[in-house]
Amino acid sequence: MAGEDWIKIKDKRIRLFLVLTLIGSLRHNRRITFIILLFILLFSGKGFSQTGNNWILNLPRYDQELFHFGFVLGVNQSLVTIRPISDMATHSFDSTYLPDILPVPDSGRIYSITSTATPGFVISIVSDLTINQYLNLRFIPSLAFGDRTLNYSILVFRKNNSSIISISKKVPSTYVNFPLELKFKSARYNNFAAYLMTGAQYTLDLASQAKKREQRANGEKIVKFNASDIYAEAGVGFDFYNEWFKFGLELKMMYGWFDVLKRERNIYTNGIESLKSKIFQISFTFE
Repeated sequence: MAGEDWIKIKDKRIRLFLVLTLIGSLRHNRRITFIILLFILLFSGKGFSQTGNNWILNLPRYDQELFHFGFVLGVNQSLVTIRPISDMATHSFDSTYLPDILPVPDSGRIYSITSTATPGFVISIVSDLTINQYLNLRFIPSLAFGDRTLNYSILVFRKNNSSIISISKKVPSTYVNFPLELKFKSARYNNFAAYLMTGAQYTLDLASQAKKREQRANGEKIVKFNASDIYAEAGVGFDFYNEWFKFGLELKMMYGWFDVLKRERNIYTNGIESLKSKIFQISFTFE
């Protein structure tokens, strides 16, 4: 794009569009980039008047209202931070800790533990209290879904031979979240504003102790997480004021404070010193 063509671009949202396109291309995550760009195109609203370069100020009194309400649609990725026991490479588990490995070995050692995440989604209700021009207090109860898989490489010993086997344990979760957040806003620039947010949330995992998973396992040990956790939150977002509503794009990270692994005397749980959750979330808000 020539320099004089760039100067002609007056709408800041188009610049943001191009920046996000570049970021998405560099990260090779075409699906998320496509979703972001689609929402910006559909909901950014009109920025210029038809007769000149004067801005049409959408929702001019929006930030003067005490309360705002809305909803959120988002996608997330649930991850975990695993800290194995300090002597994992030498710690030997006897056959009683290996209940679902057949034929049952004499003993086993954990060779490695990794995790993978599956994209999930979240729906939320927004309650927003305006404290002043630059600060809002927000309560956003939500329902979120996401799966995590723990991948184990286990060195098993049988009589005079040994071998490494790979075992995966899927841990599905259904979260009810109760976050309380502070939103630090920039001054509004025409129909655009940026913000930073921070906060904490209490999370209840409805699927953590699901009995149906035990029934379907047919003797296979499943890995469970404790039902409750508390997350610290931090993120950045952009607000676009449209003719009838405000559209927001937010990127947020959430870090769990507690070890959520439920230990049940098997190699899959007793080989881990601590396991903490973290969630990356992209949200689209409509207020």
